[in-house]
Amino acid sequence: MIPTKLTSQQLAECACGKDELLLVDYQAHKLHKDIIDDFMQLQNAARDAGFTLTIASSFRNFERQALIWNAKFNGHRPVLNKQQQPVDLASMTDIEKCHAIMLYSALPGTSRHHFGTDLDIFDQACVADNYQLQLEPHEYQDNGPFSALTKWLDSHLEKYGFYRPYQHDLGGVAPEPWHISHIAQSAILLQHMSLTVLANTINNSQLAGKAAILANLPQLYQRYVLNVSPAAV
Repeated sequence: MIPTKLTSQQLAECACGKDELLLVDYQAHKLHKDIIDDFMQLQNAARDAGFTLTIASSFRNFERQALIWNAKFNGHRPVLNKQQQPVDLASMTDIEKCHAIMLYSALPGTSRHHFGTDLDIFDQACVADNYQLQLEPHEYQDNGPFSALTKWLDSHLEKYGFYRPYQHDLGGVAPEPWHISHIAQSAILLQHMSLTVLANTINNSQLAGKAAILANLPQLYQRYVLNVSPAAV
């Protein structure tokens, strides 16, 4: 049972992906309990417009994000640049590796997917069942399979309480047209994510590059966490 009121410490743990107190099950995913109604309305409106708005990815806890991070940092998983080409991490310093990874993959403890308010979405109706979703810009732009959904969401997302935090290239996270966020609930959890909480969480982890991360945490936090596109409402 979800507590009726969480403490600041509990909310901080939720914000960093270390607790799941705010989450409920929805369509084989875990979502923040207070976004379900809004997301259902968004899905229903999309269906009426001819789309099958489907969740590709939702909540990820700290440990899952850490596995992704460590695999990329250690060269076991590709790291892409804005041209969707693999970059060579071998010649980079640890902090340069962090910047390269954080273009598309969040530092564990800072991922908005920890909130349960942020989703990667696509239109299941316009691709075959065996389609290998890549979550890359070409799928959502121009003649990509999800370009029509992108245009529809441009006009309807905020009506249902959502927006795209990575709508524009602001010099931090690269644009991600597939990533939507619940405006109100993500803002609440972001308020409970702090440098002190993050430093403690990361310090007690086994993250690759931890020393470089902690030494540069204020700059990384400002550039990749706070530096997002604002909601219009």
